[in-house]
Formats: sequence, structure tokens, C-alpha cells
Amino acid sequence: MKISPRDRTLLLNTVLLAAYQVAVGINDFTALPIIAYTIAFGVILIAALLIYILGIDVLDSPTVVIVSTVIPLSLAVGLVWQHLASFGTVTLIFAIISLLAVTLTRSMQMQNKLPVIVIVFVHGIAGLTIFLLPILLAAQGQVKPLFALVGFGGALIGVGGLLLSFLKLGKPILSRERIMNIFPALLLLTTALFVAGFAWG
Repeated sequence: MKISPRDRTLLLNTVLLAAYQVAVGINDFTALPIIAYTIAFGVILIAALLIYILGIDVLDSPTVVIVSTVIPLSLAVGLVWQHLASFGTVTLIFAIISLLAVTLTRSMQMQNKLPVIVIVFVHGIAGLTIFLLPILLAAQGQVKPLFALVGFGGALIGVGGLLLSFLKLGKPILSRERIMNIFPALLLLTTALFVAGFAWG
């Protein structure tokens, strides 16, 4: 599927935003959140760059489900470790086990619904964490109100991850063409919300 000039522009802006966040936007955090955020935004950067260079069909790669899981898990670990440190270790263990479970269920040929269940569970927990935690922190006055933008970005990345995951599992929520058409814009909007939330929150 040929990538349009509009999509190339969207992807290039995504790359620039993700690179900015890695280079500048997380400098004031402690070590583990920096690692987690660097992984998340690094994966976004690489994904956008690969789509820009190789075309939207790169999303058909068998590793796309695993990669689409790394982003929300890393962001969830960073947010919890930064703002709810007492739950940080538990969240990190959950992220490691979840990534191993997704990798295992995607590397084996399974005729049952276990891969779908694992994907929905992992993306659901990580996505809810990224969505709810920034909004609750902002509502309680523990962070600036605009930090809630991170939560809205989390909602979008959860939607994007599930769309890609179900597409790769052969149970698409939307048609492949529709997903490919909206994905560059979805990726840019998600990244922009994250960067804005971290910058102004």
C-alpha cells in the first residue's frame, strides 16, 4: 500500500516529536522513568521512521503485535514509578510478564482464543493505567491540569494497539485499509498529546 505525501508529513512530525521527547522532554525525571519513557518514545520514533521509509505495509510484520505492546507497557511503568512509587516494582514485574506472555502466544500456533485474551488483557490494563492515572493526578491537583493530556494520549494509543493487534490476529475491528489510512494520523496525535502533557503538565 503506497504511502501518501500527507502520511509522510504526519510520520515525519511524529519522528521529530518523539526525538524531542527522548532528547529533552524527560531530562528531569529519575532513572527508571527515564529508561521507561526512552523505550516508549524510542519505539514510537523507530516505528514512524520505518513506516516512512518502508511504507505502511511494514505494519504487516509479525512482530507488530509485540512492538505495539512495548509502548503502553513502558509508559505505564514510567508513570507509575514516577507518581506511585510504592506500586512501581509490581508494575514493572507485570510489564515483564505481560511482554513475555504476548511474545509466547504470538510465537506459537494456537487455535484457541488465548492470544486474543492475552492481548486484550495486557492492552486493557496498560491502557487504563496510562489513561486514568494522569487524569486522576490532574484532578487531585498533584500535577498541572494539562498533564491530563497524557491520559488522552494513552486512550488513543490503547485504541491503536488494539486495532493492530486484532488485525494481526485475523480478527480486525476495522478493515485493514481503514486502519492503514488512519494510523499515521493516530500515531502523530498520540505522540503530540504525550509530548504536550509532559511539557505543560
